[in-house]
Amino acid sequence: MSLQSNLKEQMKEAMKAKDTVRLSVVRGLMAAMGNEAIATGKGPAGELTDEEAIAVIRKEGKKRKDSIEQFTNGGRPELAESEKVELAIIETYLPTLMSAEQVKPIVEAKMKELGLNGSTLRQAQGKLMQAVMHELKGKADGMVVKNVVESLLA
Repeated sequence: MSLQSNLKEQMKEAMKAKDTVRLSVVRGLMAAMGNEAIATGKGPAGELTDEEAIAVIRKEGKKRKDSIEQFTNGGRPELAESEKVELAIIETYLPTLMSAEQVKPIVEAKMKELGLNGSTLRQAQGKLMQAVMHELKGKADGMVVKNVVESLLA
């Protein structure tokens, strides 16, 4: 079952359970996926691949994180709290990301593959980041990869 089909089922379950927050979040995700399907030329009823669906869910999660930050900085903790609840629901649909310990051997292997050592690494940091992020697309957070690369520079 695709992720998008799973979300449709989750929406039905949230309706039956009268879980208004989950229903609202899932409806928002379905609307975002519908918009993405239209944008990619699949039409409003088009089915996204799981990779595309995860990208949409990540984008929606990022929006919630940005809202939490804005509300917190603006002195509106009650609004930030509702966004945190929505973010927690969104994160249940995302695969777990790799930790720094899991990313480090991949970065080291990519350094060897690209023929980089301590002296050339600083000039090729961008190239290394690009190669690693391409390999770990969707599996690791960019900030984690960046921190691992920078720790290897030190």
